[in-house]
Amino acid sequence: MTPQSPSSAPPPSAAERAYEALRTRILDGELEPGTMLGETPLAAELAMSRTPVRSALTRLQDEGWVTIYPKRGALVRGLGPRAIAELAEARVLLETASMRRASGVARAAAAERLEDLIADQRAALAARDLPTLVRTLQTFHRVFVEAGDSQVQLELYARLADRHRFALSSEGEGLFALGEEALAEHTRLLETFRDGDESAFEEVLRAHVAENGAPREAT
Repeated sequence: MTPQSPSSAPPPSAAERAYEALRTRILDGELEPGTMLGETPLAAELAMSRTPVRSALTRLQDEGWVTIYPKRGALVRGLGPRAIAELAEARVLLETASMRRASGVARAAAAERLEDLIADQRAALAARDLPTLVRTLQTFHRVFVEAGDSQVQLELYARLADRHRFALSSEGEGLFALGEEALAEHTRLLETFRDGDESAFEEVLRAHVAENGAPREAT
């Protein structure tokens, strides 16, 4: 059987479209923790029946992003203090392990990308462009893991991406207030990474990730 080309692949189902739309809005902070989502208004907004919306909400509940209350709707959940702390610890472990694995050549190449990303972050801060700022912040930290050249570590890190994105987006305008401080910390991370100073890198990273993403829970 001839594989389908991207252009001939079947379009996503209504349930998949609803899931992607709602998931994106939750992760980007548009639908804040504590927001109650109703099937009927969502179906009207997405121009589809309630059945695919219900399927999407069930999938989001399975992933921990909403809690469904029968006959009431689905409540958007947040990340509590414990989840934030566990996310920070997991990121520190993976990023520092990758830094230790990275060769000098890999660190030098990664450092060039990191410098460009710091410039992109500065531009996003000046423009108050939250989506771009969140994206560049995530990419900056992923570069450390990519430099370690471990597929397993990259896969594990990818599993943290949604929570990291949500934590950053949940800061909202507050993320801009942390901007200059974050840029200074990123510059220090770049320097210690490029120099191969493992202990200094971990010390700066631990302090840095502790400030990323204030816990936001549904009330």
